Amino acid sequence: MFDLFLEGLTSVMTFKTILFILLGVIMGLVFGSIPGLTATMAIAITLPMTFGMSQMDGMAILMGLYIGGVSGGLIPAILLKLPGTPSSIATTFDGYPMAKNGEAGKAFGYAIVFSFLGGLLSIFILMLVAPPLATIALKFGPYEYFAITIFALTMISSLAGSSLVKGVLAGLMGIGLAMVGSAPIDAFPRFTFGYSGLDAGFNLLPVLIGLFAVAEIIKASERKIKKEKSIEYKMKGFGFSLVDFFKQGWNGLRSSIIGVAIGILPGIGGGTANIIAYVTAKNQSKTPEKFGKGIPDGVVASESANNAAIGGALVPLIALGIPGDTVTALLLGGLVIHGLTPGPLLFQDNGDVVYGIFIALIIANVAMIAFLYFGMRFFTRILSIPKYILLPIILVLCVVGAIGVNNRMFDAGALLLFGILGYLMLKYKFPVAPVILGFILGPLVETNLRRGLMYSQGDFLPFLTEPIAAVFLGLAALSIIFKIRDNHKKKRKKLESLDNTNNGI
Repeated sequence: MFDLFLEGLTSVMTFKTILFILLGVIMGLVFGSIPGLTATMAIAITLPMTFGMSQMDGMAILMGLYIGGVSGGLIPAILLKLPGTPSSIATTFDGYPMAKNGEAGKAFGYAIVFSFLGGLLSIFILMLVAPPLATIALKFGPYEYFAITIFALTMISSLAGSSLVKGVLAGLMGIGLAMVGSAPIDAFPRFTFGYSGLDAGFNLLPVLIGLFAVAEIIKASERKIKKEKSIEYKMKGFGFSLVDFFKQGWNGLRSSIIGVAIGILPGIGGGTANIIAYVTAKNQSKTPEKFGKGIPDGVVASESANNAAIGGALVPLIALGIPGDTVTALLLGGLVIHGLTPGPLLFQDNGDVVYGIFIALIIANVAMIAFLYFGMRFFTRILSIPKYILLPIILVLCVVGAIGVNNRMFDAGALLLFGILGYLMLKYKFPVAPVILGFILGPLVETNLRRGLMYSQGDFLPFLTEPIAAVFLGLAALSIIFKIRDNHKKKRKKLESLDNTNNGI
């Protein structure tokens, strides 16, 4: 093992290979920072260019793109409340309020450092325990995936804000939108109303960018244009002290573990990991009411989890040849193109390349924190650009990104439709995050429910009797019970305070 590590280190530590890693990280950061141009698109565009490269050089640039693409999403999430990628959704919840409060640099500092640490932890887990963890993940069937997804859906209650009813309705709206198009398994068209453009359903990116980005742009257009002053950022280091860092230690570690665990499970990924980590941090916090108003805990949770999901997603890919999402599916193609067959024999036949990939990921992670740190002051200057100049540019980039996903104009129309829907939700104080969570998890619930029923020949009992599934369904039930109890306590306290106020009068 040590010999293979040394061989991998030797193959990576060349000027050309390191240059490819750095180039990949820069390109990934650019793609990740523009809403709609994700790591998936960056890898898809670059993959044909790696044909003529050596195995190590080709994989080096792809790993750089992966790290940079996921990390770049934090830039618009913090500065503009626009998640650059699905992995940055939860970063907008507290990152943007911190920027509005004049703490953009501090938000960047927390996001960059904990992105780096989350990614680094997941890479070490990938190196040490890839085969056994992947074997455990293989034991998860449709019953287990259904139960886990139901448990994840109960997180909607924590994202509901002040009104649980509105939060649940928003989550159900997301599930309903996900059901438009061809049904899973039998591909029967649903809710298409005879319009062929709806046959493929709505893509996640137009939904995500529309609800968050376009809705914010429409909302901003209501306000009177004011001449904005240039904002100066005087900040030492990463903007927080060593004491502050250690205060976030457990939050970062817990969120990273959540990210790795969810990353390992195929089909879920960083888009869900960051939201679940955020909700967990909020539920475990002594001051949950501060979340959403600009608290560093929310930024730390989201960015630790989404970067940790990178290493987690690579576990089943490298150990078993099973891609968990679109990015790892493209990386699987990259491995095959370069004559590498993912799976247990990869360690035996191409062990030096595998360890070279691990080292390339570590170097890419270091490059990511360096580029983001030195670019931090430049990024924060974006807030000084007048909104009447900045927002139209962002809208154009959003439309380009939406069309670029599937190369169809329908997605541009969907983007504007969801922008209007998001604006109306903001206007009537409906939370937007549950819609996204429902949209992501809805198809997973339906697919695994139908698969499970096919296995059991229509019997629901295995969903309750399989040990892992039973545990997660039990946790889901407890989560709902505790949330109802907490809401009841809050209402009772509110009524008591009103009674005391009236008695005092």
